[in-house]
Amino acid sequence: MLQLYLDLASQPCRGVYIFAKKNNIDFELKLVELSKGEHLSAEFKSVNPLRTVPALKDGDFTLAESIAILLYLARKFDTPDHWYPADLEKRARVDEYLSWQHNTLRMHSSRVFCYKAMMPILFGKETDPEKMEAALKDLHTTLDQFEEKFLQDKPFIVGDEISMADLMAIVELMQPVGAGVDIFKDRPNLDAWHGRVVAAVGTELFQETHKPMLNCMNMKREPLSPEMVEAMKAKLRFLW
Repeated sequence: MLQLYLDLASQPCRGVYIFAKKNNIDFELKLVELSKGEHLSAEFKSVNPLRTVPALKDGDFTLAESIAILLYLARKFDTPDHWYPADLEKRARVDEYLSWQHNTLRMHSSRVFCYKAMMPILFGKETDPEKMEAALKDLHTTLDQFEEKFLQDKPFIVGDEISMADLMAIVELMQPVGAGVDIFKDRPNLDAWHGRVVAAVGTELFQETHKPMLNCMNMKREPLSPEMVEAMKAKLRFLW
């Protein structure tokens, strides 16, 4: 059976999980808890030497990177056209967003989440207010760009139906929401789009996928191992 290696604390993993479940793709879920360092194990390295999630294993074939995995699933299982349209211009719009998001929406949403949720745990103090303010400003600038360039006055990024672009956008935007930052406040167009994406995916599936993230600030966390703390500090120190 197709195996998906995921940690639903990860935005791209949530995108892959929702896509597979929504399209009734049979798969075995292999949880890889990043906070426990399970991605560093020798077993997982045999699946993905990059030691990142999501990862896919289909027989002897393995694949890393969320966008590559989504496209593989769409092609292999012939998912409905609206996810990745055959129409040249519509497909180009999906590709355009997926190319743009890495160093914009993903980066700024992740930074706000790290400042609000991760840095206090790792470094034992709140993020400097000036850095927090600058991170929020960058995020809101990116949200302006997202609304003006990609969303405009359309129901979804490509038009009247949800696509991979909408799916990967919403999982990124839920990251700061999970840290207690209401990015939809005072943004009626963005908020209405959010509601349409949830409805298109299915409220139950959406909530199931995001429940751990939305509760992350209230959850009683298991202590991280000293090795994991140091590894995460090294990775995030440039943000501090």
